[in-house]
Amino acid sequence: MKRIKHAKVKNTGIVFELLVRQVASDTMNNRNSQALRILKKHFKTNSALTAELKLYRSLSTEKFLSESKASKFLEAVLRTRKQLNESQLRRDKYNLIKDLKSTYNLEDFFKSRITNYKTHASTYKLFEYAEADDPAQYTTNKFSLVEHIQTRLNTKKDQTMLTTQHKDVRILASKLVVDKFNQKYSNLNESQKRMLREYINNVTNSVKLRKYIITEILNLKSTISELKSSIPNKVIRIKLTEVSNLLTKLGKRHSLQDKDVLTMLRYYELVNELKTIGTK
Repeated sequence: MKRIKHAKVKNTGIVFELLVRQVASDTMNNRNSQALRILKKHFKTNSALTAELKLYRSLSTEKFLSESKASKFLEAVLRTRKQLNESQLRRDKYNLIKDLKSTYNLEDFFKSRITNYKTHASTYKLFEYAEADDPAQYTTNKFSLVEHIQTRLNTKKDQTMLTTQHKDVRILASKLVVDKFNQKYSNLNESQKRMLREYINNVTNSVKLRKYIITEILNLKSTISELKSSIPNKVIRIKLTEVSNLLTKLGKRHSLQDKDVLTMLRYYELVNELKTIGTK
């Protein structure tokens, strides 16, 4: 009988969460983020790793009121996992681990505390091993996940805890980001903070990030247009027209780069300064 072991380095959910945390830390400390490079390289939209990651995250975040629905959902996820290209997934994980080893000290990298560690570990064991390997442990892991998926909202306290857990899993590093910003980047305005949070949370979802930036570009152009009428200086008004044109060009790009996020932060600062001028 094969012993079911958990290997954090092969756990897609844990690796992804730690990489996102590293991106947040690097961003806030003005470091060139190797974690960001790794995420973009290995978690592409149609990759096997991304497909498995979605299954990890669904088991962490989805909730059902009844045990039967929770159990059926788990079975559906396990069936979907079996349909993934196993050989491709093994190759992708091998290359990801190789990249991690060449970039970080793995012992230090995996020292961080994972709040939903038990859920990720149980998921890994069910994904990687068959029931015949260790029936008792396999069953224990299944019941552990069913219990996690099943929602019991008996009190307001339970509901508050569940909401908090959902937010922590979905956003991953947002609490770290907010805390660090409050301590070190208190001069950033709310728009800048939201932009950086979207950038960190959607580093592997370029489509979603692009949609967010395009929406913000439209908001910025509208705000600049409104503020321009209150600026008495003709030269500044001409410059603002040029800024609006640059925003239009940025919104028409098919792909956005990391530097474009920094550009957006500068536009937010400009709007903030314009509002200050308008109140004088």
